[in-house]
Amino acid sequence: MNSIAITRALLSVSDKTGIVDLARTLADRGVELVSTGGTAKALRDAGLAVRDVSELTGFPEMMDGRVKTLHPMVHGGLLAVRDDPAHVAAMTEHGIGAIDLVVVNLYPFEATVARGAERDEVIENIDIGGPSMVRSAAKNHAHVAIVTDPADYALLAEGGTTLEQRRMLAAKAFAATAAYDSAIAQWFAFADQGETFPATLPLAFTRADELRYGENPHQSAALYLPKGPAARGIAQASQLQGKALSYNNYNDADAALELVSEFRDGPPTVVIVKHANPCGVASADTLLEAYEAAFASDTVSAFGGIVAVNRPLDGATARAIAGIFTEVVAAPDADDEARAIFAAKKNLRLLLTGELPDPARAGLAIKSIAGGLLVQSRDDGRLGELKVVTKRQPTVQELADCRFAWTVAKHVKSNAIVYASGGATAGIGAGQMNRLESARIAAWKARDAAEKAGWAQPRTIGSAVASDAFFPFADGLLAAVEAGATAVIQPGGSIRDDEVIAAADEAGLAMVFTGMRHFRH
Repeated sequence: MNSIAITRALLSVSDKTGIVDLARTLADRGVELVSTGGTAKALRDAGLAVRDVSELTGFPEMMDGRVKTLHPMVHGGLLAVRDDPAHVAAMTEHGIGAIDLVVVNLYPFEATVARGAERDEVIENIDIGGPSMVRSAAKNHAHVAIVTDPADYALLAEGGTTLEQRRMLAAKAFAATAAYDSAIAQWFAFADQGETFPATLPLAFTRADELRYGENPHQSAALYLPKGPAARGIAQASQLQGKALSYNNYNDADAALELVSEFRDGPPTVVIVKHANPCGVASADTLLEAYEAAFASDTVSAFGGIVAVNRPLDGATARAIAGIFTEVVAAPDADDEARAIFAAKKNLRLLLTGELPDPARAGLAIKSIAGGLLVQSRDDGRLGELKVVTKRQPTVQELADCRFAWTVAKHVKSNAIVYASGGATAGIGAGQMNRLESARIAAWKARDAAEKAGWAQPRTIGSAVASDAFFPFADGLLAAVEAGATAVIQPGGSIRDDEVIAAADEAGLAMVFTGMRHFRH
């Protein structure tokens, strides 16, 4: 049963794109067309002869169309094994005709949910008969072809199918019904029942692209997009130029976009990321000034980095970015001059994201571990009221620097220490096994930046320092004092808070507690 000619086809689609042309092609080859409801009407309106499924079953469509194809005359014709004598005898005894092709796409459940329909309408858009026919035909793919994607209509042009084609179509069909059921289960769990962590986590993603390799050349990789509505991000960005994005490009660009989105309602801001950690962040009156300040934070790490901005790119900023090797630039948009400047850099990828994602959006963060998944809510925590715990109150500028440093620290791998001054990072210490080393590394980076720029002193002098978690001992705080920080922002909550506060008071620091930490492992 390798190659099978199509003699009878059952067509029942919600998305009628291309269905008339397909039906006409089949009819021209002598295929009997069987259809239902709106599909049958569309085919008749096009002048095609169509047999109603109710004529096949002997029962009318009933219960507002809920029951029309759930019948042995349909499923017998789909599930019968054509070379099994017992099946053939049953077909003959009950007058069941074979169906060689099913073309089905399902009720628009996800689109109905996406437009905010009421619960009753959502329920009515759960398809029952469609998935049943799809699964019956897919199970019996040795004898029946099942098409669920209009992109596959061209395979039917010759009026027959091969076993290889039917196996491929069956695989797509089961994936389609699995994704459809996943969307329904997600709606019931999250929207209808209000669960955060349902007993079964139903997820469905569609492969968007296979990547050249993964994090390392010996690893394979692909990009998958969620079925249904999703927050717009790097995965949905339009790539204007440059070679295909790699796994690491996506990962780093996502880190840059997530951080710059924290400033989407703020002044012009530039984020430079290397290996998923920010190495320079700055806000200023113009994007060019912000880029220059961010770049000055760490001119070495910026080489081969990822740049994200919160404003449409202009020519002057593009020219500055193009001054060094940059892997990816992500921006809401770019003017003609910026596009022309980047066009001369064939290896630079320019991504236009449109509206930046909402940093406070809800959602789940998922990480694979050996034998399972760790699932948590996104870190959408926002700064609330700050508690001043030292004798000295922070100045207005110190408080602004504290908030800026804290925002950046949220996106730095733990243990994270960030010095900031005047809306720019002065030094960033990331990913160390203890907080003291992160504080020292950040201070060293600031001194190195000052030396390279020819500044009289590092920008840590008079800066604010943020720690993503509490200082367990006063030593990390004292390292910040040594670097020249005058204000500190940290979560608090250590059993040694009193000791740390006393050290801050003795050094004349102003310190505020957030009551919230931002570990990022």
